[in-house]
Amino acid sequence: MDQHDEDLYEEAEQDGLSQFPDNEELIITRVERTKSRQARYRITFGIHSITVLEDVMIKYRMTQGNTFMKQDLEDIILADERQRTYAQSLRFLEHKPRTRHELSQKLRQKEFAATLIEEALDRLERENLVDDDLFAKEWTRQRMEGKRKGKLWIRQELRQKGIANDLIVEALEGISTDAEFETALSAGRKKWNQVKGDVKEKKNKTLPFLMRRGFSMDMVRRVVNCLIEEDEAGDPEDDEALLWD
Repeated sequence: MDQHDEDLYEEAEQDGLSQFPDNEELIITRVERTKSRQARYRITFGIHSITVLEDVMIKYRMTQGNTFMKQDLEDIILADERQRTYAQSLRFLEHKPRTRHELSQKLRQKEFAATLIEEALDRLERENLVDDDLFAKEWTRQRMEGKRKGKLWIRQELRQKGIANDLIVEALEGISTDAEFETALSAGRKKWNQVKGDVKEKKNKTLPFLMRRGFSMDMVRRVVNCLIEEDEAGDPEDDEALLWD
């Protein structure tokens, strides 16, 4: 093992591997599946044992009667920990797409080694299972169309998810001003129609509502002016007085 792997091994060591004898052939005397839901197997060498994932057991041909040295088991334990980190990452992705930052936080909560986490995330990116660029664009589209949120709101959400600033800018630039205006108008119109009272009351309630949803002040002014013009219940002269320049 090189120094890099030795450092990882210190964090990945389990089941008392340090107690295994050095420079001595270790014969597998028993192989049995544990009760773990992760398809783990206990590999017994006389009075000593380790547990590994089924994939690792098969890869290293850990069957009864085969022999290993302690140095071999060190590499196997490290490979098992790498695979465990990767497998847990896949389980987190089963429910919904996640950013690299979100996955990293989840894996750290499970107390995986930091270096193994980075290796797993790099692998997921190579396999296109984690893609912050695509995530940012899809999140932006869904929040705009489905939740009627403005760019300011979406930008803050993406930052919280650990998306890099350049990817946030690119994702938001993919939404035209006209598209955002139509989203704001749709959200504003719904609020406008829910407010009881005159045009002034509607304006006073709709404006902060849209601001809280992440639309810029200029965008909100355009929307409210449009809604005032659409309103057929008020006095046209009074409505005109409420318009912004």
